[in-house]
Amino acid sequence: MDEKQALEANAAAGSVRPFSESQPPFEDAADHKSHNVQVEKAGTDVDDEEVEEDLYRPLLMDPTIPHEENPLTIRAVVIGCILGSLVCASNLYLGLKTGFTFSANMFGAIFGYGILKLLEKAGKTPIIGGLFGPQENSIVQAAATGAGGTGGIFVAAIPAMYRLGVMGEGRSPMDDIGAIFTITLVASFIGIFYVTPLRKFFIIQVARELKLLFPTPTAVALTIRSMHAGAAGGVEAIKKLKCLAVCFIGALVHRIGSYYAIGILYDWHVFTWIHIWSGHTSWAMNIESWGWYFEWTPAFIGSGILIGLNPAISMFAGAVMAWAIIGPALVHYGECIGLPITDDPKWEGYYTFSSLSNLGKQAPSPRYWLLWPGVMVMVCSSMAELFVQYKAIWSGLKSVWNQSCAGINDTLVARGKTNAFFAKHGANQVKDENVVEDPFPPEQQVQTWMWALGLLATLVVAMIIFHFQWETHPGLTILAIILAFLFSFLAIQIGAVTDTTPLTAASKASQLIFGGATSGSGYSIQHAQKINLVAGALASGGADMATALVSDFRTGFLVGTSPIKQWVAQSIGSFVSVWLGPGLFVLFTSAYPCIWKDFTPEEIAAGKTCPFLVPSVTAWAAVAQAVTDPSVSIPTTSGIFAIVMGVVSIIQVVVRHFFLVGERDKYRKWLPNWGAIALSWVIPAPVFASAALLGAIVAALWRKYSMRTWDIYGYAVAAGFIAGEGLGGVVGAILTLAGVDGYTKGSMIACPADSC
Repeated sequence: MDEKQALEANAAAGSVRPFSESQPPFEDAADHKSHNVQVEKAGTDVDDEEVEEDLYRPLLMDPTIPHEENPLTIRAVVIGCILGSLVCASNLYLGLKTGFTFSANMFGAIFGYGILKLLEKAGKTPIIGGLFGPQENSIVQAAATGAGGTGGIFVAAIPAMYRLGVMGEGRSPMDDIGAIFTITLVASFIGIFYVTPLRKFFIIQVARELKLLFPTPTAVALTIRSMHAGAAGGVEAIKKLKCLAVCFIGALVHRIGSYYAIGILYDWHVFTWIHIWSGHTSWAMNIESWGWYFEWTPAFIGSGILIGLNPAISMFAGAVMAWAIIGPALVHYGECIGLPITDDPKWEGYYTFSSLSNLGKQAPSPRYWLLWPGVMVMVCSSMAELFVQYKAIWSGLKSVWNQSCAGINDTLVARGKTNAFFAKHGANQVKDENVVEDPFPPEQQVQTWMWALGLLATLVVAMIIFHFQWETHPGLTILAIILAFLFSFLAIQIGAVTDTTPLTAASKASQLIFGGATSGSGYSIQHAQKINLVAGALASGGADMATALVSDFRTGFLVGTSPIKQWVAQSIGSFVSVWLGPGLFVLFTSAYPCIWKDFTPEEIAAGKTCPFLVPSVTAWAAVAQAVTDPSVSIPTTSGIFAIVMGVVSIIQVVVRHFFLVGERDKYRKWLPNWGAIALSWVIPAPVFASAALLGAIVAALWRKYSMRTWDIYGYAVAAGFIAGEGLGGVVGAILTLAGVDGYTKGSMIACPADSC
């Protein structure tokens, strides 16, 4: 695989985010050292002469592309918001089910190309017709990114509040829809406003010095350019689009149809089949109880296509460790317990090992025991990746300080004054002749009054909303916003180098900080847990949106789209998601109450199962309980194991960065991916790891035997599978509310205890 392909592969992988907080610990894009890659000349075929292109400067576009007078069009924003809404719906379904969410940037770029290319044929028809070029394409993906980007709090912090009962007895998400709207509004826009002035710093001033390549946004820009590169680019773009559409529709139809024969079309419970065929063999049901079945989930086969073999194998190995070795051993030696699912002797040996009820009142489940090593490894590996970049971080902080001093000094000089301190430190800015000038004049930049006024208004609104609706002191609200800013600064910088944003570590760090801030302050346990979760949601949500905006700025910089237009497009998309996200959350929780509350004894006796594992929800709730409730403790053996595994993951990061360099760099690919391993410890079933491994194997064989077709269709297949199944989940929720879902109208044949 050449450097360009390596960049694109890692960029595509980076568009998948686990736990709705961070991109997954996939293969380090920085390892490929792709800051200068071989790219084709704009408008030429692959076989033509290749030139080395500097990816820290705007891309060389096809010179035959007409000038785009105003790429910020109504059609681009509307189409982008619609495409982003599809991804938002997918993210709610997939995030609640598995903890994963997916970025809308590549999906919006490819699908947006096809739709607007079709509208272009309308000629001079107002609003609909007119020239379509790469800059307008980047506007589509910016709006899509904004509209698809608020799912994080709805698959983690918000449902965790209901799980812990901190919203009030008998209350449902529908009862609190107003409060959910407002927290979404604040979490979405606070990050957009405070990160806007950092665009020039991250994208231009220190990008080359700190090797901030931004692999995913760069791949999106390269894809946009290739689709607009003359006739050859257009033909290839249509192929991508058709493939994406077929896979999207196929996954959608498969997911909807599978509801009515789920044990045949979706879940293959092989050990249940053995149990039935062998005359009710309990050993087979015991294996079934640990989640060892295969699920034909297009979304996770698609994610496996993207992530590559190393992370997929690591994830599967983590599942084997957790649910075939550690978990059974814990139950065998009495450290953990399982609970029988049914009293029917026909299904003897069928247990659940993932219960999180009655914490502190009985022996824990293996799921609770494994949760802490999983969280510890995620935090340790993310923080280790952060600290090994200490030189880059220190350089970045110095640059911010020096630029701030220079700005203050320039303001003083303009008023006929001076200050020796600011003049001295302002003069210490790094003078690099390779640093490009900002290609956009002041009138194409986001004006200071826009982000400053927005930030001030959002800050005031946040303090009022969090005080009256969430009973949070204004000082704690300001602390959450400060943490969001700090996490954003680190997440953007590390993500730009590694394509892995450490927001998992950031969110857990915010929960720990607020656990300390509320300790001894006279708050009740439930009040402290509510503050812990809403503050963590604000901190991680703000950092997530800030990271997305800077990524869009990077794409726009490369394809020549002015910052103000991208800023407006993403802001409009984010505003759409403020209303869409809570609405979809209420839809899912109304159709599937098991998302936010436990089953009643009657429902359990009836054999009802929940289609959502909500791993992010349980992780947030467990951390909130651990830092606020004295009666909830971490099992000693779990804590020891967590510390040992955390140290091991840190050692590997250090070895990879400081020892496996130069000639030893080739051995990096053989190291296990501890982030992926930890993910399997937190998700209480190995089924998704199995599906991802299948996708990764398919992709590896595909790349080996037909790289040309992989370059055209590979990412389109994955994006179509992911978005199609997600939208199928939304349709499933609607069918459930209408009383015509698969549970009531379909067949549960071949399912354990007659329920899948």
